[in-house]
Amino acid sequence: MLSETSSDQALVEKVQQGDKRAFDLLVAKYQYKVIGLIGRYVQDKNEVLDIAQESFVKAYRAIDSFRGESAFYTWLYRIAVNTAKNYLVNRTRRPPNYDMELDDDETEHHHDALLDTDTPEAVLNRDRLERVIRETLKTLPEELRSALTLREFDGLSYEDIAQIMECPVGTVRSRIFRAREALEKHIRPFLNGGDTL
Repeated sequence: MLSETSSDQALVEKVQQGDKRAFDLLVAKYQYKVIGLIGRYVQDKNEVLDIAQESFVKAYRAIDSFRGESAFYTWLYRIAVNTAKNYLVNRTRRPPNYDMELDDDETEHHHDALLDTDTPEAVLNRDRLERVIRETLKTLPEELRSALTLREFDGLSYEDIAQIMECPVGTVRSRIFRAREALEKHIRPFLNGGDTL
């Protein structure tokens, strides 16, 4: 049986030979991971989907340059992260829109299913904790937020993160440690104080 890396490499080689259906298989395999990754940077769901699509278009156009020196998903994640960062840079040049309202609607939507089983206090505390985590992540420097997000939310190895962020593994470990430290300082009241999860 083929490993995930070798099956991806076989699909990439088919795409490089002109088989567009092979790329569709790669998109199907990684679209939710890419959407989840971009969603850590961008709050607007519609923008996330557009950026994910743009990332796959960029990957398709650049696939002839993929040589298999890293895993395909590491290469694809790097494209997605860079596309999301470019979006954020360009966004700062545009007038603000109504992202906060969309963000609030998203939060309510995620908890609709939980409302039936959780007490109001538990839901309120979880909402507060999620808000603190989200706000703290926004305040972290980009390199710390990216490293922590790739590790904690996407479950990537330190080596894969190092390839995506184009830095040594030791630097990745240091960034994740510093990000966790900052996050822990902000969520400690929820873990030790009167607030409970």
